[in-house]
Amino acid sequence: MEKYWGEIVRWLAAAIGVIAGWYGGWTAGSRVLVTLMVVDYVSGCACALTGHSTKTETGHFWSQVAFLGLLKKALVMAVILVAAQLDKALGSAGGGSENVVMFRSAAEFFYIATEALSITENAGLMGVPIPKPLRKALEALRDKNDGEEE
Repeated sequence: MEKYWGEIVRWLAAAIGVIAGWYGGWTAGSRVLVTLMVVDYVSGCACALTGHSTKTETGHFWSQVAFLGLLKKALVMAVILVAAQLDKALGSAGGGSENVVMFRSAAEFFYIATEALSITENAGLMGVPIPKPLRKALEALRDKNDGEEE
């Protein structure tokens, strides 16, 4: 059995390496975004399990809604992948080996702000007080990275 686990771990590590290469490596923004995605998903499930969700009519957990949440997070990662590939194209278009991270950074910061805002909303639904300046700062960061002006 150990032989199979060792083989599984090797293949998994290889797959993760390939995917990380497509993204242009594992950056601080990537770590923050993935961490916030996990916390948002868990806090959203906690909201639903305690009957405070706004995603269902009853406010309770529904597996289809949970699956759609995971699907949305996968699509966010697809958008980040597209942004990373655009950055690579811009870097190679200049003829040099400069590391362009314009699109990826913009997408990561937008989704970091969105995930952080969602976490604060979930906390608020569960009765955790949210400091108004924090909420306003997250909304401003999200809107700034989306190109919206108020």
